[in-house]
Amino acid sequence: MAAPVEVTQLLLHAQDPDANVRSLAEQKISQFQEHDYPGFLASLAAELSSLAKPADSRRLAGLVLKNTLDAKDESRKAELQARWGAVDPTLKNQIREALLSTLQMEPQDVRHTAALVLAKVAAIDLPRREWPNLISSLLANMSATPPHHGVRQATLETLGYVCEEMASINDEVLAPEQINMVLTAVVAGMRPDEPSDDARLAATTALQNAIEFAEHNFDNESERNYIMQMVCQGASARDERIRIASFTCLHEIAANYYAKLPAYMGEVFAISVKAINEDSEDVGLQAVEFWSTLCDIELDLADEDDPAEVNHHFIKAVVPHLVPVLLKQLTKQDEGQEQEETAWNLAMASGTCLGLLARTAEDAIVLQVMPFVTENIGKNTTAEDWRLREAATFAFGSILEGPSPRSLAEIVRQAMGFLLAAMKDPHPYVRDTTAWTIGRVFEFQHDAGNTDVPELITRETLPQVAQVLLGGLGDQVHIAVRVCDAIGRLAEGFTGYAGQSSPLSPFFKEIITNLLNASSRSDPSHGDSTRLQISAFEAINDMVRAASPDTLDTVGQLTPVFLQEIAKTFNMVTASGEQREKQAELQGQLCGVLQVIMQKLSEVEQYKAAVLQYADQIMETLLRVFGNQTCSVHEEAMLAVGAFTYACGRQFTKYLPSLYPYLKMGLMNHQEWQVCLSTVGVLGDISRNVETDLLPYCDEIMQLLIHNLGSNDVHRSIKPQILSTFGDLALVLGDSFEKYLETVKRMLSQAMHLSVMQAQSSADDDFLDYNNELRIGILEAYSGIFQGLGPGKADLQMKSEVPLIIEFANSIGRDATLDDTVVRNCVNLLGDICTVVNHVGPILRQARTNDWEKLLNYCSDSGHLLGDTEWAINAVHTAVEQAA
Repeated sequence: MAAPVEVTQLLLHAQDPDANVRSLAEQKISQFQEHDYPGFLASLAAELSSLAKPADSRRLAGLVLKNTLDAKDESRKAELQARWGAVDPTLKNQIREALLSTLQMEPQDVRHTAALVLAKVAAIDLPRREWPNLISSLLANMSATPPHHGVRQATLETLGYVCEEMASINDEVLAPEQINMVLTAVVAGMRPDEPSDDARLAATTALQNAIEFAEHNFDNESERNYIMQMVCQGASARDERIRIASFTCLHEIAANYYAKLPAYMGEVFAISVKAINEDSEDVGLQAVEFWSTLCDIELDLADEDDPAEVNHHFIKAVVPHLVPVLLKQLTKQDEGQEQEETAWNLAMASGTCLGLLARTAEDAIVLQVMPFVTENIGKNTTAEDWRLREAATFAFGSILEGPSPRSLAEIVRQAMGFLLAAMKDPHPYVRDTTAWTIGRVFEFQHDAGNTDVPELITRETLPQVAQVLLGGLGDQVHIAVRVCDAIGRLAEGFTGYAGQSSPLSPFFKEIITNLLNASSRSDPSHGDSTRLQISAFEAINDMVRAASPDTLDTVGQLTPVFLQEIAKTFNMVTASGEQREKQAELQGQLCGVLQVIMQKLSEVEQYKAAVLQYADQIMETLLRVFGNQTCSVHEEAMLAVGAFTYACGRQFTKYLPSLYPYLKMGLMNHQEWQVCLSTVGVLGDISRNVETDLLPYCDEIMQLLIHNLGSNDVHRSIKPQILSTFGDLALVLGDSFEKYLETVKRMLSQAMHLSVMQAQSSADDDFLDYNNELRIGILEAYSGIFQGLGPGKADLQMKSEVPLIIEFANSIGRDATLDDTVVRNCVNLLGDICTVVNHVGPILRQARTNDWEKLLNYCSDSGHLLGDTEWAINAVHTAVEQAA
């Protein structure tokens, strides 16, 4: 049994303002923990639970103890939890009792620290079925007589923290009777007659964390009514903190028990409107957030093909009553908030909620908002009327997403003149919101390819639009940022414009030139202009993507411009970490623009020359960027290499020797997983362009890919891409891929098994999305292998895999909702197999089920898939008919 030692001075010295004293104390604490872990725990627990010790050292002891049990990094957390699990049971009981006893001791901040530590111990012990009397011990504090408010508060905090920890664990740790007792104690602490506001706050906060466990209680009408009564009464409590926590409880209740809300919506509406109109801003924000939460829930229900519960359409019902309340809040702007990217207040929250209402209620919102817009958008009687103009513009911009474009088309057409004129408004806040709204107009109403609504931006209207936007680029930085976004949205609307020229063509060069100028602006009054630089580059990317054939000469002229811009970054001062990070960020942005330029030029054969004339300079520049020690920039540089390969084609082979070390480095960079992912993708681009010239590097490349596929240290998002890359390599290497075939077949078989198991065991959206990515990787790998081997070799080497692949296709066919990309790849793979392997028809007929036919029918019935899959459908039908 470990004996505690004196740690008071050690802990206090660890907080000493003298860095030398502090550093020495921290070293001694670390050494104590490593050399005598049991004694370390015992000493901290003794310090925390001793009334004879200073409050500061007791609190520090608790925080250090907490940090020995938990960490943000999952692997470190597992290590710490395992170490606690190995502690002698007698010592663990001693520490548990010390923690419980500390809840009984003054001062309150030490009790609070003990509550935090208790929850961390519970997070380890309760899932292991240890510390069985924890909940009953805590509940005993709640029923003690006479009641002690400080103890009750600390106990309620502990219960809340324990519930929070349990919520992060998938298993059902607490028994139903324990949950019921916890909720009973918590809700009792929320009563209006609770004498301590601090205890009532702790109870309300605890309920937030316990809500998701309360399913049984919410199924019971009388218990549900009582819980809702306490929460609604809390929303009117005298203590602002309790009112805020009560509305947060309502968010959680809505998210977890939406189906149970109808009986309470009248009262919830009344208390939320009262809070928005009359309470402090912090309370009002939470009341608005309730309605935003409800919008999110109903949007999700509307998106589901077969929703698990009934959509009560609360939002459509409340729109006529809630919208006027929100519109009133839009005029409560904080002066200067438009310059703060993260500003958040009642006006911003109400505008955001209005946008969610528009997406949920759709066309019904228009009649509720437009009278306010019409009345106020041009108001200019007093100096404070800018608030009304800005609020009206914000309201209009907020409802552009949701209603059908047709229902808004005429309103938007009429509003464009007001909006363009408002870019000259004397108040910068109005100009800022106007620029944002114009961007939203372009995003949701401007689509040159949409024939369902009249064209908004035509060759006749574009000159005025371009003139206003170009002028806006010279406005204050925060407004110019909005204008860059609007230009990007304008360009997006012309993407895919049919013909040699688009309405944007006459303004293309001027807009690009002004965006380049904006990217190099500095504004001493607003610090550095990084936001504007990023926004300008993003707008240039959108302009380049939308470039019509008659502007590609101008796009070609941008290549040396951006090579020169990247070259300038190599001369930046990089003495500090912050300076190096800034250099890397700028290099990444510039590489991103260069990538888009090369992609666009490579789409047209004759314009590849505009890239190739700078080929050596491009590669030299990108290799210098790879030399930057900041890994974050490598992802953008690698993606630029991928775009470059399509311009070069097989000529890219000459750059392989100098690039390969960085390619290898990227494949081994598991920590910066996005870099690794982009490297794997670019490897596929390289293989498609240099083909068999990649052979000298393939043994090591395959070794790295196979290692990554089997490693738990490699982010799972990389693995489907590796499988796809196997397909790319197999396709271009042909017979030369045979040496890797057995290993790849084994890995594909394991991946198929994993995918089928995931499809059967999880309905979680993230897992379904990942499983579809995995399926696509598997299918693309097999397609590349079958096509690369070709007739004869594929029959010999791969026929034994066909039954497994058909069963895999059957598992996809059993999905309740089919994914277009997965189905397209699967049907095309079946077509590849029937094309290069003999006598597949009998195998298809003998399969345990014929769910694969569902995939063929799905493509046949989907006009957008039939063009890509018709050949494969015919190949499969032919194979089956031949087997009849």
